[in-house]
Amino acid sequence: MSRIGKHPVSVPSGVDLQFSDKNVTAKGAKGVLSMTFVDDVTVEQDGDQVWVKPANDSKRAQQMWGMQRTLLSNLVEGVSTGFTKKLEIVGVGYRAAVQGKTLNLNLGFSHDINYDIPDGIEIKCPSPTAVEISGADKQRVGQVAAEIRSYRKPEPYKGKGVKYADEFIFRKEGKKK
Repeated sequence: MSRIGKHPVSVPSGVDLQFSDKNVTAKGAKGVLSMTFVDDVTVEQDGDQVWVKPANDSKRAQQMWGMQRTLLSNLVEGVSTGFTKKLEIVGVGYRAAVQGKTLNLNLGFSHDINYDIPDGIEIKCPSPTAVEISGADKQRVGQVAAEIRSYRKPEPYKGKGVKYADEFIFRKEGKKK
């Protein structure tokens, strides 16, 4: 029995769900997203709640049940409120700036890094050392944040690099004389 799957997905006002066969399309204030359900689950809408249930008693149906419910929940939350990831840049001279559809990163290399902002993603720099990534698709927001972080991961001695705002960097002591 799935602990997550047995709870319904509540659909807030302003979000329109369209079901056709195994596809669902959600329209909301932040955009339009769609997904396809696997054959092992069934979806039923009851007013402003959507129930995801396993289609049979197979092991795969039990495995997919909670995941498909979470994906549907993320779809509904994404088109209604959206998702945000915050990055912090730590280091002397390290900074970021948005110029049009490009994020310009200066991370201590001999050259600047120009990251093209994908469609459906919005990037803001409230300060030169902070980057906010937001969008409707949770997976794409997380992927963009991971790609930006991969340019200069935080190192354990001084903590320099690009890190998530809520990330803790384990610090090492360094060499002793």
